[in-house]
Amino acid sequence: METNYVDLHLHSTCSDGYYSPKEVVGLAKKAGLLAIALADHDNIDGISAAKEAGKEAGIEVIAAVELSSQWREYTDMHLLGYGFDFQDPYLVRALNEFQRFRAMRNRQIVERVNLKLIEEKRQPLDPDAVRKLAGGTVGRPHIALALRQAGYVKSNDQAFERYLVPCNVPKRYFPADEAMKLIHSSGGIVVLAHPPYVTRDRRKLEALVAELVRLGLNGIEAYNNGSGLEDTDWLIKLARQHGLVVTGGSDFHGDSGSMIEVGRGVRGIRVPYHCIEEIRAALKALKS
Repeated sequence: METNYVDLHLHSTCSDGYYSPKEVVGLAKKAGLLAIALADHDNIDGISAAKEAGKEAGIEVIAAVELSSQWREYTDMHLLGYGFDFQDPYLVRALNEFQRFRAMRNRQIVERVNLKLIEEKRQPLDPDAVRKLAGGTVGRPHIALALRQAGYVKSNDQAFERYLVPCNVPKRYFPADEAMKLIHSSGGIVVLAHPPYVTRDRRKLEALVAELVRLGLNGIEAYNNGSGLEDTDWLIKLARQHGLVVTGGSDFHGDSGSMIEVGRGVRGIRVPYHCIEEIRAALKALKS
């Protein structure tokens, strides 16, 4: 019976999470995890702090990032990068540029939400207060929290339905082939995140994975919140057919009321230690 667990998909205040990188490591320690990956959206600013906290806590922390990408009709496909050089100048420059766009997008979303609130004869949100609430990079969940705290909505779902979806500003995406080159050129491997959120049509997913493998895909996140046990087994088989690594994670953000915890996702999913061993083996193979 598996007793050693990891969590290879965690978020912090460096993207749209509610806990700092150091706090995330502390939660991992409490959960008894042996290793984690801080995989913030299009942001690697928290890796150094997480690694330092990991040394103090006795937890292995590997460099990770979750890139917003698109390929053909799949317009919000997430690719996880693992084990890269997070100080690589090309990678840092590309993500800094992406973050500038993200900051501008979130400012525009707040502006649109405020226009809607004014139409409803409600007090608009204070942008500075939203930034302070985020404790780092502002994301839509932080705007949702500000709306909840103002008493305008009762839940994140309500915030998205009433304000954030109608007031949305289109995201920017990395083309999938460019995202893979970005990770590979900095020494990392690329994993398809939560496949059921890309498509639940297995034939389409099989075709997509085959195409992504030709582009350089290295793995599949089989243990994810969108997959039940049977789905996970199927994804593992799909990964093995293509010689890909198998990974997994809780996709923890830390929003209140969520069933997701560090080390334990929806339906209590847990990620076995062999997943990080597979990542290590793939990284070693790249260097040999």
